[in-house]
Amino acid sequence: MSFQAYRRALALPRVRFTIALMFLARLPMTAMGILLTLHVVSDLNRGFTEAGLVGAASVLAGALAAPTMGRMLDRHGLRRVVAVCGTCSAAFWIIMPHLPYPALLVLAAPASALAVPAQSLTRQFLTALVPEDQRRAVFSLDIILGEASFIVGPALAVVAMTQISSTGALTGIGVWLGLVAVVLSVTNLPIRSGAEQKVTDPADRPRMLTWLNGRIVGSLIITTGSMFALIGTEVAVIATMKSHDQTAWTGTVIAAMSIASIIGGLVHGAVRRSLPQGTLAVLLCALLVPVGLFGHAWWVLAIALVPMNLMCTPALAAGTEAISRLAPAQVRGEAIGLLSTATGLGMALGNPVVGFAIDHTSAGWGFAVAGLGGLFLAAAGVLLDRGTNLRTSTDPVAKEGLA
Repeated sequence: MSFQAYRRALALPRVRFTIALMFLARLPMTAMGILLTLHVVSDLNRGFTEAGLVGAASVLAGALAAPTMGRMLDRHGLRRVVAVCGTCSAAFWIIMPHLPYPALLVLAAPASALAVPAQSLTRQFLTALVPEDQRRAVFSLDIILGEASFIVGPALAVVAMTQISSTGALTGIGVWLGLVAVVLSVTNLPIRSGAEQKVTDPADRPRMLTWLNGRIVGSLIITTGSMFALIGTEVAVIATMKSHDQTAWTGTVIAAMSIASIIGGLVHGAVRRSLPQGTLAVLLCALLVPVGLFGHAWWVLAIALVPMNLMCTPALAAGTEAISRLAPAQVRGEAIGLLSTATGLGMALGNPVVGFAIDHTSAGWGFAVAGLGGLFLAAAGVLLDRGTNLRTSTDPVAKEGLA
């Protein structure tokens, strides 16, 4: 294993700047959930149920709007989309401290739908800037930095809200988002490579049924399964720590999970050949199933979660790599938007399903349900992908159409 792959990828023009810029662009997004919850509960004097409604509306609206936002990027380019989305996002967060709860609940969904699609843009920028044989390293690094942002962002949000004020923290998010939109518009990073811009016309879009084949759908289903397992793991960890009166150690266990995920991502990006997305996702889910047997002490649970979390970043990075390789350049924004939808769908499904299982059985069963549910989805995606490969290899007409 060598880390030369990272050095070569980071030496490419504009790659370091892009990774740093998009890390800063996504940093406030990791803090939005906790800021919304604290604002609704503390400032508006509402319950956690009302806060959950606002959060759910935001997450679902963003996930469902991602393909449409990607289609707008494909058709109209970066600057027009970022100008509209940046204005809407900045305005919403700046006026949020002055909104009553009903108005906040109504506006949360459209504001989330019109947010700057930073996650999708990062994937498009890196796909355009990095050759296909070097993308594994940069996609792994991108997800590693995403893990780091989820450690830094919420901590900064809590500090800002407690040491300054909730109004200052929420307004600061709005100003930050506006500045990010301005920088993105000025730099105008490419969403297609130079070669793709010469040979493709954004107006000449293939129909969805011609490119949304079994391989892409299979990859999306595998991503949904991975996220189902991962979000279910977090719910099960919280429930397990609470059931054993070890809630104070929850953050330590989650930090250990993040460290294991980062290590797995570093290895995945450094090796010359890695396992395919489907295999990584199946391993992730299968290793999660028996974890509930080791939940009596926090440190034992943390160790038991290491093997499955070693597969976390590699599985997600492999999904991004697959979509960027399979989707035509003219519709890459829409395809990557669908990847964001698959991610959000896995999160939306995993949380209530695993929570329901824990409420009606025990915290330990939460890990088994998260693993088995994710394994079912991942296996379905793998079968669909392999079935498409088999049909393509045996059907000359299909092979010609794919080419």
